[in-house]
Amino acid sequence: VLLNNVVAVVFALFLMLTYRLTYAGTAYSRKYNVTLGMLVIITTLIMSVISSNVALSLGMVGALSIIRFRTAVKDMRDAGFIFWCIAIGVACGVSQYMLAGVSSVVIFLFMLVFRQIGPDSKMLLIIRADNAAQNRAEAIVEQHFGRSAKRIMKNASLQTCELVYQVSQLALKRSDDRAKVDIVQRLVKVEGVQSVNMVEQSDDISR
Repeated sequence: VLLNNVVAVVFALFLMLTYRLTYAGTAYSRKYNVTLGMLVIITTLIMSVISSNVALSLGMVGALSIIRFRTAVKDMRDAGFIFWCIAIGVACGVSQYMLAGVSSVVIFLFMLVFRQIGPDSKMLLIIRADNAAQNRAEAIVEQHFGRSAKRIMKNASLQTCELVYQVSQLALKRSDDRAKVDIVQRLVKVEGVQSVNMVEQSDDISR
């Protein structure tokens, strides 16, 4: 039991390091990372208790099935780390150290590779303007981005309209370097444009 827990702590530290190195969002939580390490040790404890008792294992499954977690997982990757914690805990609880080690290394390399080649995040350009200024705003966006900007939504009323464009960060950087002017500042100077918002759209958070 002591050996199982010592190995579980080592794997928990490795998993926590992997989460810290591969996290690409903006709201990193140290408490969540520590909780992942705790989950490895707790799962090892549970497996050590029920591995030699069939009746107790069935009762434990029934007890755990009534637990409900109401905190939403904002990043689907976090759910993957939770399953990884459980898998390591189960392997350590039944003394399958080699299986846990090889699988953890494979997952670590997988996470490093796909962290580097992940897709370019998107930007949402939201323009609110009078109907009379709509054509001028659309012309500026087309001139600034060319075909890189894709209009994904248009809302209109009798007096105003709202235009939403999707642009990749890479295209935004290229266009700003070429035009030497911020598209937001350029649009707000147009007569009839009421507001311009630039929102980053990614898998885990919009800001």
